[in-house]
Amino acid sequence: MSFDTKWLDLREPADHAARDCNLLNAFINRLPADPHLLDLGSGTGSTMRALSAVRSGIRWTLTDHDPVLLAEAKRRAPDISVQQVDLARDLAAVLDIEADAITASALIDLVSADWLDALVRLADTRMLYIALSYDGSETWSPEHQDDAVILEAFQSHQRSDKGFGPALGSGAVPYLQKALEKAGYTVMTAASPWDIGSGLLMNTLADGIAAAAQEAGAGEAVSERWRLFRHKSERCSVGHTDLFAFRA
Repeated sequence: MSFDTKWLDLREPADHAARDCNLLNAFINRLPADPHLLDLGSGTGSTMRALSAVRSGIRWTLTDHDPVLLAEAKRRAPDISVQQVDLARDLAAVLDIEADAITASALIDLVSADWLDALVRLADTRMLYIALSYDGSETWSPEHQDDAVILEAFQSHQRSDKGFGPALGSGAVPYLQKALEKAGYTVMTAASPWDIGSGLLMNTLADGIAAAAQEAGAGEAVSERWRLFRHKSERCSVGHTDLFAFRA
């Protein structure tokens, strides 16, 4: 699956504000001098921009299957390296790239258990900083009678195949944490929820959730009723989790 630049730019301020600062600093503080980071599913480079705001001198290799997004990342940061890859098929080749740590954001809730097992195996003791994974929790204000129906359908859609096999959705972080700990990693996690007020991001989010819920069987009438109501909402919180893993 792919996301366009407009959506990625719209969500980036919320993503940056949501990242847990303590976990991010714990990762940054364990990096060596002149670190090289390998970012998976990079889009236009949001992870790079978030980390570069708190640590200078990082060398980056950004990977994505979408050449348009990578071209935009390169336009914004000409000194980075980019590689167009299919992470569903070419993960082993991607992780063969030498790097001090592996990063990703808003990615692992879209992938399967088998893909995460491969990530842990191929990480080969490198640190991982995996941020902004959907945890399945949403709180909208004010409440609506269809909230539970829409959320259940949306979560069902989250678990559908996004090109990586059956996605884990909100179960991705617990699964990855268990796999990493079994492989000898120390794992830290922290909540990184979106806190969104009324406006374009909330409306676009509601549109996407309603469309996914309808596709997963919530029904057109219910989905549309909920979507229109949510365009008048005051606030919403969408739960995410950040994860940092390292080998002592």
